[in-house]
Amino acid sequence: MSSPKNPKATNWTTPSDLKAQVQQLWNRGTLLASMVEGEQLFPLRLVLKGPDSRQLSEHFAEVRDWIAQLSGAAGPYRIVWRTINHRVLGSNEIPSEIWIDAAQEALKFIGKQRAAAVFAGMVELTRKHEPSLIPWLAKRPLRALELTEVWPLILQTVAWLRAHPRPVIYLRQIDLPGIHSKFIELHRAVLSELLDLALPPEMIDTQCTGTGNFCKRFGFRDKPLRVRFRILDPELALLPNGIDQDITLTQEDFSRLNLAAETIFITENEINFLAFPPVHEAMVIFGAGYGFSNLAAIDWLQTCKLFYWGDIDTHGFAILNQFRELFPDASSFLMDQRTLLEHRQFWEIEPHPVTANLSRLTGDEQELYKKLCRNHWGERIRLEQEKIGFSALLEYLNK
Repeated sequence: MSSPKNPKATNWTTPSDLKAQVQQLWNRGTLLASMVEGEQLFPLRLVLKGPDSRQLSEHFAEVRDWIAQLSGAAGPYRIVWRTINHRVLGSNEIPSEIWIDAAQEALKFIGKQRAAAVFAGMVELTRKHEPSLIPWLAKRPLRALELTEVWPLILQTVAWLRAHPRPVIYLRQIDLPGIHSKFIELHRAVLSELLDLALPPEMIDTQCTGTGNFCKRFGFRDKPLRVRFRILDPELALLPNGIDQDITLTQEDFSRLNLAAETIFITENEINFLAFPPVHEAMVIFGAGYGFSNLAAIDWLQTCKLFYWGDIDTHGFAILNQFRELFPDASSFLMDQRTLLEHRQFWEIEPHPVTANLSRLTGDEQELYKKLCRNHWGERIRLEQEKIGFSALLEYLNK
């Protein structure tokens, strides 16, 4: 009668387990990084789990199969054997250690010889032309491999900007073969990391972070921020009477306006913006959702009464909360519980609600926001501002 199946045999290391260990080194970038840094990973000892002496005695047939599986596989590894003397089974040789002696053997094991050769070429090219970027290759080898086809162009871009620091031109004005503004836009995240290494610190505006500030960080001209607004008081008209005062100015020009507007409305919906009725000494600004960088540096807005109108949903309140970071005294309007409940027939489902702590909401706003987060009236309710009746806006303005 054969001995019962050994449940612990499933924990014994198999050739596929050994391959997975090497694959993990690739996935972490360790194998490629060692090629850059000259780190001696090899000979490399792999983790080996095998039978103990009791299992050898009680499940000898399974142990024999396990040994045959390891020694018979075509893996490019070296087995170190040890002798176990058993009073019944006698002297037996079993694997005690598994080693891979060279990087090429490890790469062959997981089929990555060609990819490693490509990476080695990238390292050689970089050492020749932009050696300051070698640390990046060591840190981000797998990301570098994704850029194989464009790496020479990326090196050209870095070299050009190193030779022309803070050029004060538009990206489109870079005149290099194969390199255009869309190429730089597409790769600006990687270029930001590389330029931080290649350029002198004084040539980098470290206050400008994130890919959206690439141009400012490295001294390119950026397309100007714009502010779109409507004058709601005919007495403040900037254009001749009879012409709709729907105007778009650069942020710089808008900041220089000298209007007697005391009240500023901000709305996120274009139709609401266009249909906003006349209001004495007021204007309405077309918002842009998250982010108010076009308004942040306009000092005279801080002296006005600001009123924000967004959707009644969790994102609407999150945007209001962000707006108050720049304008703490701003009020909201038509973003209250009464307005929400009076327009129940127009409720929709908010696709991806937020649940963050919004510390800049007023007490009533906070209460409504938390009710929305808790699905107080139903699952993920939202009321878009364009669904609110125009009469509700007129009623609010006539208060």
